[in-house]
Amino acid sequence: MAKILFIAGGGALGSLLRYALHGWVQRSSGSGTFPIGTLAVNVLGCFLIGLITAFVTRPSALIAEEYRLGLTVGLLGGFTTFSAFGLETFILGTTQKLGYALLNIVLSCGLGLLAVWLGHLAAVHWIDD
Repeated sequence: MAKILFIAGGGALGSLLRYALHGWVQRSSGSGTFPIGTLAVNVLGCFLIGLITAFVTRPSALIAEEYRLGLTVGLLGGFTTFSAFGLETFILGTTQKLGYALLNIVLSCGLGLLAVWLGHLAAVHWIDD
């Protein structure tokens, strides 16, 4: 039961954080067409999952499974927006904005994977095993 509560609580918090960050970035950028808010959330979410996973899966990690699941499945699952990415890219592609659709795919996937790698490297650098 604790796992479910941590996942649900993390998911609720992650969703609220996604909503706030996405809106702030989108408004701040002034971009009416390109989904920069979603890109920012996806890249940050990818970095954080790389960082957190590297910390909680090392042999000396003393973190309970419900906390790990609350952070990764709950918080980051609620925070990252690849479903929004898919929808926004589809809409761009079907409204004669194929260049923006392709740019969104390349940036979201490329920067997301780079951020996972950098998050992992940062965590490994900070780990004192």
